[in-house]
Amino acid sequence: MEEEENQINIELSEEMAEGVYANLAMIAHSNSEFVVDFIRLMPGVPKAKVKSRVILTPEHAQRLLLALQDNIRKYEANFGEIRQSNDPVPFPMNFGGQMGEA
Repeated sequence: MEEEENQINIELSEEMAEGVYANLAMIAHSNSEFVVDFIRLMPGVPKAKVKSRVILTPEHAQRLLLALQDNIRKYEANFGEIRQSNDPVPFPMNFGGQMGEA
């Protein structure tokens, strides 16, 4: 009975289930939130478009980090090490605040 109380029904619309392709993430933060912009860079196109923005509390940002680390470990156990390219990644100009990229 207690297990049922801890379950959450998550609804995923057909449109959302299709997902959005992004090949760059820009991260900014304040004292109360992390903002993650998922961006699609296209070769030869000087403009990059933010395809999705996710705003997280610091606690949820840390949970996301731990979940990503766990999933990357599992992925590499199944498919081998993910190798980083040595090619520099061009990214949009810094638009203020602390910035990171992934």
